[in-house]
Amino acid sequence: MTHQNIKQLETELWDAADDLRANSKLTAAEYKDPLLGLVLLRFAQNRYEDAKIEVHNNLPINPRTKEKREARKEDYTAAGAIMLPEKAKYDYLADLPEAENIAEAINNAMKLIEAEYPDLEGILPKSYQEFDDKLLRDLVRVFNKDAVKHAKGDVFGRIYEFFLMKFSMQGAGAQEGGEFFTPPSLVNLIVNFIQPNHGIVHDPACGSGGMFVQTAHFIKDHENKSVNEAITVYGTELKSNNTRLAKMNLAIHGIEGKIIESNSFYTNPHNLTGKCDFVMANPPFNVDKIDAKNKFLADDERLPFGAPLTGKGTISNGNYLWMQYFHSYLNATGRAGFVMASSATDAGNAEKLIRQRLIESGDVECIVAISNNFFYTRSLPCHVWFFNKGKTKENKDKILMIDARNTFRKVSTTINDFDDDQLEGLTAIMNSFRNNMSLSTQASLRGGTTKQSHQENDWLNQHFPKGTYQDVEGLCKIATLEEIKEQDYSLTPGRYVGVKIDIDMDFDYQTRMAEIHTELAQLNTEANSLMEQIQSVKL
Repeated sequence: MTHQNIKQLETELWDAADDLRANSKLTAAEYKDPLLGLVLLRFAQNRYEDAKIEVHNNLPINPRTKEKREARKEDYTAAGAIMLPEKAKYDYLADLPEAENIAEAINNAMKLIEAEYPDLEGILPKSYQEFDDKLLRDLVRVFNKDAVKHAKGDVFGRIYEFFLMKFSMQGAGAQEGGEFFTPPSLVNLIVNFIQPNHGIVHDPACGSGGMFVQTAHFIKDHENKSVNEAITVYGTELKSNNTRLAKMNLAIHGIEGKIIESNSFYTNPHNLTGKCDFVMANPPFNVDKIDAKNKFLADDERLPFGAPLTGKGTISNGNYLWMQYFHSYLNATGRAGFVMASSATDAGNAEKLIRQRLIESGDVECIVAISNNFFYTRSLPCHVWFFNKGKTKENKDKILMIDARNTFRKVSTTINDFDDDQLEGLTAIMNSFRNNMSLSTQASLRGGTTKQSHQENDWLNQHFPKGTYQDVEGLCKIATLEEIKEQDYSLTPGRYVGVKIDIDMDFDYQTRMAEIHTELAQLNTEANSLMEQIQSVKL
């Protein structure tokens, strides 16, 4: 199935499902989890049917009976699938006679899966009795069309992500405006920049698990091994509903991982300090009311540069707690990428001192400024930060500054993202800096999936016509530690890259300026005349 076919199928399924919801009494928030549960059931059977042949071929032969043993759920887990009991299969539910209670049957299907897979216990939705019988049967039919039944590969995983995005845009069940869902462009940027292809991957504010899912896509596209062979996934999430979404998301994509519901400000539930190969996160910005006297926080090994205390002994917001946590989780060669409030790059007082120490550690690798409207439910700019404890010696005292505020595709009046060329181009800049290679020789990642030469990328050609990296005014600059000191340890890219001013050499500026001065003189004359008339009337 082509990318265009997948996009069309996503839209068709969403439109059909959303139309059904619009004609019901359910709110989007009430509808979200049960609908995503049906997507999981449909996808689980698709994966199960695909895995059956692989599982059968890999089953060992009993030397005594000369026959293969029965398949077990562990065999299906190794193949990235769930071994489904008969009454948990989507086909069974779709063929259920009208006289049977379909809500009860779906609830039972969820219970059967949870009984087989303890990690999903209490996670799957079981509130289908709240649905009108006709609505529920119509929904089941939506995901039982031939195009859906025969969808292969990771099509359903992408459909699940698409539905998450659409619900986020509606604010359905999202805490504080959709914080459970990080826009795909920003997730892709982080994954493409840090390239998480091995070892321990941690997201301490994992939301619905989107970072892990995109990591799985990256590994499938670039590594000759399975996702669960390549990485071990650990996530922490404060909100119960988001934790359920993340566990369902991982299950749908066949990703084994440990997701714990906990508050990362005061806990380190996975005990991963100094152990992570990769850390990725979109933490909540500017969180206040943090308990600075919390015993765990006071003795936290994740704060080597100290808590950002104000003069009153309080913590104004959690941004520089998060940053230190991410830095401390990394092992000696680990990389981190995370979204952060724009204000953090210039924050003062205690936060400035922490930022200075982070910079002087040599582990800050890159800062990318992002424009407004990348988030679905609120308009705000942000920065994406990148740490790398394995920077080369020549890069140790340098930081790549990228101002991407003018780099975006306008999706709608309220939503921006990166197109494929832009995402590939930004990735090529990072790869060139990290590996000290020309842009034209980079194996640049197009949207995290395929490779494309520099000559075919219009965005790269426009900014780097020679095919080699150079500082580009208004876009990027490699800043030295001395230059950063001169800027009082600011990490705002705009301070370093400058502003690009395009001058039209064919435009007659002198003549136009003379015309403007003439127009201004005429307006002043008219204004004085009007003032005289007003004064005469008053007299």
